[in-house]
Amino acid sequence: MTATAHSSAGVAKPKHGRAFCAALAGASWIAAALLVGIANSELASSPIAAVVIEVLAILIMAAAYTKIAAPEASLDHALFVGTAWVLLAIVTELIMTAASGRQWFALLGRPENGGLRCVLLIAWLIAPALFVRRDE
Repeated sequence: MTATAHSSAGVAKPKHGRAFCAALAGASWIAAALLVGIANSELASSPIAAVVIEVLAILIMAAAYTKIAAPEASLDHALFVGTAWVLLAIVTELIMTAASGRQWFALLGRPENGGLRCVLLIAWLIAPALFVRRDE
């Protein structure tokens, strides 16, 4: 039998626990969603300007999350957080539509603007991954 030795010299320990990272990912998403919702309502007459500001808000919150909660995050971690953010945006729009009785598209954009909607979906998904500093 041969035993393999594993060295932990090259593996960085996480700065914070999983619960802290999950709570901060949720708080970062809430802050980003609020900023996106405000930009959506304030710039309703200019969809392109609204999407630019919304993407910037998403990127700022993703950078803050990555810097504070997961500075040593892997690409897998960042994409998981991005996927959670997209799902939270979809669920929020479904809940707001059901609660208000009218269609609500503040977080993902209106279906008529398909290209802009795709930009927002992609921004929610990949924003955390853009700030990963290392790959496994």
